[in-house]
Amino acid sequence: MSARGYAEALLADVGLPELAPRLPRALDERSRDERLRESGLGELTGWPGRPPVPVTRALSDAADGALAAFEAVAVIPSEPRPGGAELLTERARLLGLTRAGRVSAGGACRLLQASDGWLVVNLPRADDARSLAAFLEDDRWAQTENVGAEEWERLAERLRERPGAVWEERARWLGLAVAIAGQPHLSSPSWLRVAAHGARRDPPHAAPQVVDLSSLWAGPLAGRLLARAGARVHKVESAARPDGARFGPPAFFDRLNACKEQFSYDFRAPAGRAALREQLARADIVIESSRARALAQLGIDAAAWVAEQPGRVWISITGYGRDSEGVAFGDDAAAAAGICWCVREDAPLFVGDAIADPFTGVHAALAALAHWRRGDGALLDVALARVTAQVIARSPL
Repeated sequence: MSARGYAEALLADVGLPELAPRLPRALDERSRDERLRESGLGELTGWPGRPPVPVTRALSDAADGALAAFEAVAVIPSEPRPGGAELLTERARLLGLTRAGRVSAGGACRLLQASDGWLVVNLPRADDARSLAAFLEDDRWAQTENVGAEEWERLAERLRERPGAVWEERARWLGLAVAIAGQPHLSSPSWLRVAAHGARRDPPHAAPQVVDLSSLWAGPLAGRLLARAGARVHKVESAARPDGARFGPPAFFDRLNACKEQFSYDFRAPAGRAALREQLARADIVIESSRARALAQLGIDAAAWVAEQPGRVWISITGYGRDSEGVAFGDDAAAAAGICWCVREDAPLFVGDAIADPFTGVHAALAALAHWRRGDGALLDVALARVTAQVIARSPL
């Protein structure tokens, strides 16, 4: 599917097919090779020292189409505009990341074999190492504080002992990002689900007020895109547990969030929870990437918030959907959706850098803004794995 075809399909998905004439005329004029060179995706897919994997050309088209669809809804002038594929690689460019075969570009994720197939194992958090003893049912891992090359080798040996489904289920209990590296499918479930409907209102004329409660990459990118479309975006964080991206490279955090007004509250205190409620009361759109129970602990019910006033839009970004307890990040969610098998190899390889995150950020921004512009109140469920699965299904990968 060409970049234009992908954009038109997304506009139909969000109920605004009539906006297709707003897509830039030059959307498909650059050759695929030119888009591949400009995107840098080839440097992030396949084995070091070998030619880029051709699958990245289709991803470049899909990314261009997704951004063009968002800009058509946002009424952003099409020229000059960055290539959508630049969003897929912006973290890697800032950090100097490159392809590493079955090790993710960021280094925290691996493709490893179970007894019956391939798993994707992502251990980006300090707590993940401390969970390995329970995950492996082996007290010898109890003192593990970090996962280095030796620990990865030992882990790979253990995972070969049991089927992937056993490890996946155990990881879900422990909150680890481990999944079966699935095969791609020619059809996929809808990337956009409406978890709850709100009342409608007349389409607005002013820009929306947005509260961004999300963290890491996908949600903050959605907020950045909405800010680019004219929205006033408030980034709200917990003082006790701030956005994890703050502990990474400052340049990447600033790229996603410098355009937002930033607030930090102590949600453990009544005053902090009251300030959060005040922020939410003034919002037209909310972006969050938390589990439902985490919001419930703060006294927040997303469906109730949507129902309180007509036209409100709440976008929930998770790994596998609001009804799943599975933890996921960009690399492992993309692998679970099948993207690592979209290479001309007899075994999976990583494609891009946490590629489910930037793709989901653009799709989430599109869905939120489209519903808000139509005046349709809704709680929207957007999952990293589902977005990636439909990118695969709609692209000639």
